[in-house]
Amino acid sequence: MLDIIINSFWLIIPAYCANLSPVLLKGKYPIDFRKNFVDGFRLFGDGKTIEGLFGGVFFGIFIGLLLIYLQPFITQFYALHFQHNFLTIFLLTTGAILGDIVGSFIKRRFRIKRGDPTPILDQLDFLILALVIVSIIIDLKLSWVIFLVIVTPLLHYSANICAFLLKLKSKPW
Repeated sequence: MLDIIINSFWLIIPAYCANLSPVLLKGKYPIDFRKNFVDGFRLFGDGKTIEGLFGGVFFGIFIGLLLIYLQPFITQFYALHFQHNFLTIFLLTTGAILGDIVGSFIKRRFRIKRGDPTPILDQLDFLILALVIVSIIIDLKLSWVIFLVIVTPLLHYSANICAFLLKLKSKPW
């Protein structure tokens, strides 16, 4: 079990960091330029910003580069099943940010307002797309995917409560 936990987290840390950082950036410029979709509703809404898009990718890559730097030290103590490289980090971080944007697009199509809870979608949109995209070049173990699908909603909910308490978010979900 420890093997699953370590390798799962080692894999997903760049995506988690990419998904977390837009909340901290408080962007002002929506990536949809306030344009509506053919249904008359916004493409993504004010919560998906240019600053969040690029900031999330850059922060995820920065953390991923730290992981690459730490890999030789970690592998002295623990045999990882894979090693990050720039491509894995880029795919994970862009997949996470794009997954969150796709989730927002889906919410707008169902007329769900920004900030309203959508269980499962809110917690797993970024994870699923990040894993799908990185699986192009990494052989993902099913046990890692299952573990991450179970633990990510718990971590996501905990992070949102912390962000709410720190007044970074207006709602605790």
